[in-house]
Amino acid sequence: MGVRTRQEAVAHDGHVVRFYEHDAELVEAVCPYLAEALSTDEAAIVIATDAHRQAFEVELEACGVDLERARADGLLVSLDAETTLTAFSDGGRIDHDAFHAVLGTLIRDVSSSGRPVRAYGEMVALLWDRGDVLAAIELETLWNQLGRELSFSLLCSYASASVARSEHADALERVRRAHSAVLESQPHARERHERTDVDAPTGASATFPPDPDSPGRARRMAAATLRRWGHDERLVDDVSLVVSELASNAVRHAGSEFSLALQMQGPLLRVTVEDRAPLPAATADGGLTPQPPHGLRVVDSLAVSWGVEPTHGGKRVWAQLMCAPPPG
Repeated sequence: MGVRTRQEAVAHDGHVVRFYEHDAELVEAVCPYLAEALSTDEAAIVIATDAHRQAFEVELEACGVDLERARADGLLVSLDAETTLTAFSDGGRIDHDAFHAVLGTLIRDVSSSGRPVRAYGEMVALLWDRGDVLAAIELETLWNQLGRELSFSLLCSYASASVARSEHADALERVRRAHSAVLESQPHARERHERTDVDAPTGASATFPPDPDSPGRARRMAAATLRRWGHDERLVDDVSLVVSELASNAVRHAGSEFSLALQMQGPLLRVTVEDRAPLPAATADGGLTPQPPHGLRVVDSLAVSWGVEPTHGGKRVWAQLMCAPPPG
């Protein structure tokens, strides 16, 4: 049996590492791995930072996963990476017995129903990022030991920039050897069909087809644009979430091509997604109601202001986010 992160398969009982350039790419890699588990009555364990867990959940819901039901059925267990790591380590020192007690018990409990288990983890990346490189390698080894005792697949990740320093070349090679497969960051050159209309230091826009992967391509385009303009990762991550929601809504509900526009307006960044579906009669006055737990509620929580307005032949949804000017 295999599961997929985009085009690459993660074999059951495999321990695979994914290197990624930015958070949007990580979401693109991890969510299909988790979504396939949850759609086939398998169990998924996510041990990640709060920001990544929120991004994964937004994307999973956009893919049609009922997160509330998955949690209630015991199919999805989501844990904070830092809190979980603290349960069996202290200052870069890992307690092997505590690791097996914490993670071994977790996997046994989740798999007690007989379901296959897929896990995703970022604890090794936290150790590496804080300079505890040897502890990260030790934790990878412990995961492999646990994998010989219990049946589960494991996908972990590292930011490419974090592991790129030349003095860590030997340690990085040990990390690679600790895995059954290594998935490298891939350049996103697959932006077929998009028409880029404007690309300037203060504005950019593009049009995307109504394909299932278009929200991901729109998100990557937004992230790449903001990085090129020199904005920080906080804004990049916030805008990525907003674009993901608005673009996913356009594909799911409008079923038409859509355009994405980014425009700097003083200290604000305006994100606009326009599609060809008219406003429902109940919202023709320009109002939309955020619906929990994610969806437009994410937009509402991140934006200074947002709204929707009719256009000739469709509608335009916009959001404004506060951002500091880029350096220089």
